[in-house]
Amino acid sequence: MSAAEPRTIVLFRHAKADWPQVTDHERPLADRGRKDAAEAGRRLLDTGVAVDLALCSTATRTRETWKLAVHEFPHRPKTIYEERIYEASPGELIALLNETPDDVGNLLLVGHNPGVHGLAEILAGSADADAGGRMDRRGFPAAAFAVLSFEGPWKSLEPRVATLRDYWAPSD
Repeated sequence: MSAAEPRTIVLFRHAKADWPQVTDHERPLADRGRKDAAEAGRRLLDTGVAVDLALCSTATRTRETWKLAVHEFPHRPKTIYEERIYEASPGELIALLNETPDDVGNLLLVGHNPGVHGLAEILAGSADADAGGRMDRRGFPAAAFAVLSFEGPWKSLEPRVATLRDYWAPSD
């Protein structure tokens, strides 16, 4: 893949987590979260994006979300569990995405708010009116995802270079 070809980024917030007596990093999914994660996987498949690489936070709820969502895919993409995603700011997430090899065309990141929502807003210089309107109205609830595209090498990813193409949240 050449560095100038279009690329896709899927920003996926973990599904609804439970609140047992564990550290925040170890919080598992709630029952609703397990249901929503699987539904998000089906909806991700409907977007037609063939994910080449998934970057997933090491937190329990993100790993569980990804396991349930990817189960809906016909092929499991390479997955890297990345501790830098946990509690990352949008700027830290951009720096992480800038490290992506240019042979990766479509990347999915499973992370947390406020970083994931902030990243979607910062990257989107333009938006499909329907997707942008839905994200503006709904915010970025648990199990939501945004699909953005941009052209150029990953190291050129910066604010306002992408287009928000699709957005989904549970009960959309």
